[in-house]
Amino acid sequence: RNVCAGRRCPGGGAGALRGDGGASSPLWSRCCRVTGGEMPALVAFGRRWSLAGDDLVFPGAFELLLRVVWWIGILVLYLTYRGQLDCKHGRILPSYILVLIVLLAAIIIILFVIVCVSMQGTITNLRPRRHIPVLIYVRTALYIPELGWAIMGAVLINDETQGCPATLITTISIAVIASWIFLLFTVIAVLVVFDPLGKPKRPGLLPGGGWDLESSESGQLLYTARSLAARVWEYRLKLLCCCIARDADTQTAFTHIGQLFSTFFMDTDLVAGDIAAGLSLLHLEQDTVEQSRELDDEACLDPQPAAAAEEMDGDLETAAHYMRFAAAVYGWPLYIFSHPLTGLCKLNCGCWCCRSQAPDPPEGGGDCLECNFSSMLQTTGLQHRDFIHVSLHNKIYEIPFFVALDHKMEAVVVAVRGTLSLEDALTDLCANCETLNIRGVTGECVAHTGILQAATYIYKKLMNDGILSQAFAVVPEYRLVVTGHSLGAGAASILAILLHSSFPQLRCYAFSPPGGLLSEALAEFSRGFILSIVLGKDLIPRLSLRNAQDLKNKILRIVAHCNRPKYQILLRGCWYEVCGGNPNRFPTGLEEEHRAQLAQPLLAEQSLRVDRSGSHGSISDSSPPHSPFKGPPLFLPGRIIHIVEERRDGCPYFSQAKYHAVWRDASTFSSILISPKMITDHMPDLLLKVLQQLCRETPSILCPSHSPAATDPLPV
Repeated sequence: RNVCAGRRCPGGGAGALRGDGGASSPLWSRCCRVTGGEMPALVAFGRRWSLAGDDLVFPGAFELLLRVVWWIGILVLYLTYRGQLDCKHGRILPSYILVLIVLLAAIIIILFVIVCVSMQGTITNLRPRRHIPVLIYVRTALYIPELGWAIMGAVLINDETQGCPATLITTISIAVIASWIFLLFTVIAVLVVFDPLGKPKRPGLLPGGGWDLESSESGQLLYTARSLAARVWEYRLKLLCCCIARDADTQTAFTHIGQLFSTFFMDTDLVAGDIAAGLSLLHLEQDTVEQSRELDDEACLDPQPAAAAEEMDGDLETAAHYMRFAAAVYGWPLYIFSHPLTGLCKLNCGCWCCRSQAPDPPEGGGDCLECNFSSMLQTTGLQHRDFIHVSLHNKIYEIPFFVALDHKMEAVVVAVRGTLSLEDALTDLCANCETLNIRGVTGECVAHTGILQAATYIYKKLMNDGILSQAFAVVPEYRLVVTGHSLGAGAASILAILLHSSFPQLRCYAFSPPGGLLSEALAEFSRGFILSIVLGKDLIPRLSLRNAQDLKNKILRIVAHCNRPKYQILLRGCWYEVCGGNPNRFPTGLEEEHRAQLAQPLLAEQSLRVDRSGSHGSISDSSPPHSPFKGPPLFLPGRIIHIVEERRDGCPYFSQAKYHAVWRDASTFSSILISPKMITDHMPDLLLKVLQQLCRETPSILCPSHSPAATDPLPV
């Protein structure tokens, strides 16, 4: 009771709560909320807003620049035409312009003060910015005369004025239009930063100033706050996905995702600008650590046995071949994206040829069926008759796929599409655990809920509709291969597990699969027939609920200990992201002891402890103490080849990238790496290009795992 009495939060400087989990502890964050301690989010007009006091530097400076230019133009106009107006409103216009000059001068002064004050302090040291709310009140009061003067100006310019100089009337018209534009963008900005959950609640305070967290009233408040947050997130999702057809599955997905988001963001008071600054600082710290490890990596470049190199070459060549199928199932959007100059012409020519030769009966696709099928032919190099089934039907938990005959590799290929629609994104975000019982697998068997549902849908289509029976009736001697990219890789992996008992020779090639996919038992079981390929610092293979929580904790910790203003962090971070360079030239402002704390794993150290005798870490059965997400940790499927980009000096956008391949275990992907390439490395066209490049060159196998299982070849 009254656990926070006598303690201050990090926004107030020293004396932050440390004994209950540090800066990343939910109790620490709750303490800062309930005691009225200072936290980054701005509190004004009796509520919390989705921005901080130091977020006003850049928008304030931009508006200040525009206002100064506007003020100078109006001043020049007034000095030019003063005393020379002989028209209907010759007496009113000078007064109007003079008042407008004074009003703009007042706005410029208050904006300058707001920008200067907003630049003070650090993210969690709010004391130098304590006057920001008062300045905002003053600036808001100036909107009243500005609105009145904008209305008066609109009346003046709409009145038929005879004899007034055209330049004067045009300039006043521009000034009036500018006033309304500023007012419109102000309203939009208020709506953007408005926090529906920002209204303060104040049930029974204790005499010492804290709250009684154990009282029934406080407990009811927390429950109500969580429920309200879930409903707000659910409403936002529905608004974002307003064009999606609503059914029971969609409504259930909205509810589950809303609860997930509300749970993830409920225990933190950071705003979007703080998160951006934290990501920038974390990127610099991660690059500094990576650079310091390069010497250790170079010591591992000893030549590996020729057999191991040949096995790696074989796996990469086979993966490059099936990556074309994983890319082809995306259809015409990816094809045109990959071939911006020639893709449209090739598809237009192919669409007419495909109208009468597409697989019958096609599912979904509408008017785009021919173009999708044409792009599949172009990408895979197959003939029309080689496609057994093409399904473009797409809704939540139901994703497109095709079945085709690959005569070159003597395989029946099932290719599953990755994320390409809002329905697919909702399937991705249904990230809870669901049981997947497989005969012969001991231990806890769970998988990603949304992807499991999508894989089950395809499994039923293949088996119940006789699609695979039809394919193997044509080529009974062929083997089954399942492949996909991103969401498709996750669905293909679970589909392979479901089909493995019926097709023991089945092989699966999963390209950039989602990180939170399979429990340890299922991931270990899949090593015999699934090969995962991950490129560089791709975000998706590292993205799981636990890794996201780990990332949030790291951001909280690095933000709490950084002693630089946010605007400096963002400016230096943008320069580093665009131009690259040595990360040591961009100091983060962290003290050495805090940098050492940041380098230590947070959730990862409890959920992934690397065991040198196997491929997976030793997993604790329970979630970390402060994790809001319950259940076992989830892993990438099968064996993993990691394609690593060699470090380049200078600007990363103007130098040729070189890659090498290396065997990894699942623990390598236990944390999210911040990089400008964390999204581009996930693109299927880039992954296909890199795999083809590696097949043309001799891949460098860098420090592979010493576990014998890690280098066992996948039969092809």
